[in-house]
Amino acid sequence: MNDDIILTTDLPLASFRKGKVRDLYDLGEKLLIVSTDRISAFDVVLPNGIPFKGEALNRLSVFWFNETKDVVPNHILEVVDPRTVLVKKTNPIKFEFIVRGYLYGSAWRNYKLGKLICGVHLPRSLKKAEKLPEPVLTPTTKAEIGHHDVEVTIEEMAKKIGEDLAEEIKNVCLKIYKRASTKGETNGIIVADTKMEFGLHEGELMLIDELLTPDSSRFWPLEKYQAGRDQESFDKQDVRDYLEATGWDKKPPPPELPRHVVLETSKKYIEAYERLTGRVF
Repeated sequence: MNDDIILTTDLPLASFRKGKVRDLYDLGEKLLIVSTDRISAFDVVLPNGIPFKGEALNRLSVFWFNETKDVVPNHILEVVDPRTVLVKKTNPIKFEFIVRGYLYGSAWRNYKLGKLICGVHLPRSLKKAEKLPEPVLTPTTKAEIGHHDVEVTIEEMAKKIGEDLAEEIKNVCLKIYKRASTKGETNGIIVADTKMEFGLHEGELMLIDELLTPDSSRFWPLEKYQAGRDQESFDKQDVRDYLEATGWDKKPPPPELPRHVVLETSKKYIEAYERLTGRVF
């Protein structure tokens, strides 16, 4: 693997928006989305890129969109190349929808403090990384770059978007998560949690952005899983762990990642794609 290849984009099109890790180009009723090798953590874009990350992320996301299109329509119109898709332009719903099947990350930190998890009561005897009795949906506000998302309850979210739409999204999220969890475990990967985003297109609910990728999910090797401790992962947890260890305050500017963290993260993106899809990268 050539570890010096880092892709950014500068296409001769009117740029619609530069996201944390994607570049979006406005084509009228459609958008062209390019997945770059940029990486973000704690809602901040890092100075390093991750080789081949954009291609692995886009290919895996397209795989999952295809696997779940019977559950809910998605915005994909055409796969232009391994890291670029043409999609329908939607009216985005201004929330991120995180489904958690295991107690980890911010949910674990809040749980230890005795807090509810987005209004959800959990048994008090759970261990770190333990499987939850049932997956739970934990919505957050969708913040701009440089700002942190804020956790909300399903009831608070429903007041903003309507009860019927909130219930539809909840059912779709849980159904997709359960399907992905089952498929993941047959391939030796636990899907600990994952984020989904939605938009409306001509009044129809539509899955957008990315789906079940290392940028939006925690993937753990099933054979190494043990509740009560930190887990090895196929996602960007190594990046998060390194940044936590530096004492960084999670505000710009972020520190640079060392070479070994960059290369190991690149390998994990590729391995996640291959194990989840059964395809060679």
